[in-house]
Amino acid sequence: MKSNTSSQMLKGILQGVMLIILEKKPDYGYGISKQINQYDLSDIPKGTIYPLLTTMERRGLIEGKMKSSLEGPDRKYYFITNKGIQAKREFVNEWQFLEHAVNRLIDERNHNENQGNN
Repeated sequence: MKSNTSSQMLKGILQGVMLIILEKKPDYGYGISKQINQYDLSDIPKGTIYPLLTTMERRGLIEGKMKSSLEGPDRKYYFITNKGIQAKREFVNEWQFLEHAVNRLIDERNHNENQGNN
């Protein structure tokens, strides 16, 4: 990911991203962080993920359960709840709406710039 991408913008979408990830399969904090990095979102400060998981759990979007690990101490795995699935759907719908609107603006701007170059 480009290093100049606004971290505030990323924080705004991080909950939705994490819900999408957890809908695929439950995971623990560090595992979620690694998955986020796979999608080139590595500029998100690691200290952002755990407080957000706590908030999401408190809001009933996810449920945390301790599970034993073969690789060390027990880990808290997070499972998406029905409320979380609904929030994920709302996020995807809002994202698609915003993506469409912003792309229209960009396309219009590009079209106007190209007309000015002729």
